[in-house]
Amino acid sequence: MKTIKKSMVIVLVLFLGYSMESEGQVTITNAQKLYLEKIDPYPIEVTYSKTSHLLFPSAIRYVDLGSDYLIASKAEDAENVLRVKASVRNFDEETNFSVITEDGHFYNFNVLYNSCPMIINYNLLEMQKGINREHRNDVLFEELGKNSPSLVDDLMGIIYKKDKRLIKNKGARSYGVEFMLKGIYVDDGKFYFHTQVTNCSYVSFHVDFVTFKVVDKKLAKRTVIQEMTLNPLRIYKPLDEIKGKTVERNIFLLDQFTIADDKVLLIEIYEKNGARHQLIKLKNSDLLKAILIKDRKFHN
Repeated sequence: MKTIKKSMVIVLVLFLGYSMESEGQVTITNAQKLYLEKIDPYPIEVTYSKTSHLLFPSAIRYVDLGSDYLIASKAEDAENVLRVKASVRNFDEETNFSVITEDGHFYNFNVLYNSCPMIINYNLLEMQKGINREHRNDVLFEELGKNSPSLVDDLMGIIYKKDKRLIKNKGARSYGVEFMLKGIYVDDGKFYFHTQVTNCSYVSFHVDFVTFKVVDKKLAKRTVIQEMTLNPLRIYKPLDEIKGKTVERNIFLLDQFTIADDKVLLIEIYEKNGARHQLIKLKNSDLLKAILIKDRKFHN
C-alpha cells in the first residue's frame, strides 16, 4: 500500500512539474512574440526655457502626453509640426508621449529633462533611417475600413504615376482654365477620382476648395442647390495653386456610392478670390464604369 502511495506521489510530482514547465514555455513564447512586435521609442530631451519641434512626414492626427511634465500642440498653419516643452523645471522622472499621423504611423517617444539639450528640433524622416522598423504596423482608421493608410496612399500613388486617361469628354473649360476627370477607380468600397486642372493662362489659379455634390438633374440645369455633399476621405496632393501655363493632377478618395437616374454628381473646383470656377457633371452610368484597381489591366 505504501508503495502504491509513493508511486502516486511520484507520478503527481512529475505531472505537476511537466505542467509547470509547459506553462513556462508558453509564457516565454508569448513574451518573445511581444518583444518582436514592440515599437521602440525615440529618445528625446526637452527643457523649460526652449521649445522643441518635431517634424513628421505626415499631418498629425493624435497626440497623447504621458504626464503633466509636458505640454504640446501642433504648430499653427503646419499640420505636421509638433511643439513640445517641459511644463516644470528639472523633473527627474522619465516620461513619454505618443503621436499618430495621417499616414497611419504610430510614434512613441521617451522624454528626459535637460536644461541645455544639444538638439531641440527633430526630423522624423531622418530619425527613422537609423532605426529598424521592420515589424512596425500601420494604425487603421475607421473611415478607411480594413485598408491601412499607407496602402491607400500607395494605390493613389500608382494611379498618379500611371496617369492614364480612361474617361473622355468629362470636363469643363472657361476663362483659360480646364478641369478634367481622367478616370474613376474602385477598390474595397472606395472610389478614386483622378482629376486634372490645366491653366492655359498666365494668371495663377489659386484653389479655394473642391466639392462633390449629388443634386437633382432639374436643379443642376438651373441653380446648383445642394442636396447631398460627399466629403473626400483623402486627397493625394495638397490643394494649392496652379501656376500659369502648368498642369496639376490630383486623386480624391471617397466612399463608394451610386446615385439614382434622376440625379447627377457635380464635381466643382472653386478659385480663391476669383470667378473661374469649373464644374464636371457625372451620371450614375459613369460611376458604374469605374475600373477595379486590382484588375490586371490596371497594373499593365
